[in-house]
Amino acid sequence: MGPKVMMTRESAAVFIQAWWRGTLLRRMLLHAALRAWIIQCWWRQIRARQLEKRRWTALEFYARREWAAVKLQSWVRMLRIRQPYCRLLNAVRIIQVYWRWHNCHSRGFIQGEYELKENQLNIQLEISLGSQACKVHQCIPLPLKE
Repeated sequence: MGPKVMMTRESAAVFIQAWWRGTLLRRMLLHAALRAWIIQCWWRQIRARQLEKRRWTALEFYARREWAAVKLQSWVRMLRIRQPYCRLLNAVRIIQVYWRWHNCHSRGFIQGEYELKENQLNIQLEISLGSQACKVHQCIPLPLKE
């Protein structure tokens, strides 16, 4: 057995005081570390939210830009198809006008009007066949049930 170390009252008091100061210091350091850890967690959450917000903003910007590009491309395609279609439609209208004019002058046309009075129908027709013209005026009695 080793020699027993006898502590004096003074040295025991110094030992207890040192132990107590160390305990207080370790407790204070632990609280400081916990507070720092809480602040770091909070800051990481803030940064994560900011990063997520930036990602969403970038995604929305990209989506809007893509939508605008698609819309612009569809307009350009529509215009490229529409111009030849309108030219073709205009050509068809011109051909139809000339064809109708030709038909009227070569085959003739019929113009007329009618009037309904009481129990008879009055018809006036003008039929034109090239250089020949014929006018017809006729009154047709209508059978009415009384």
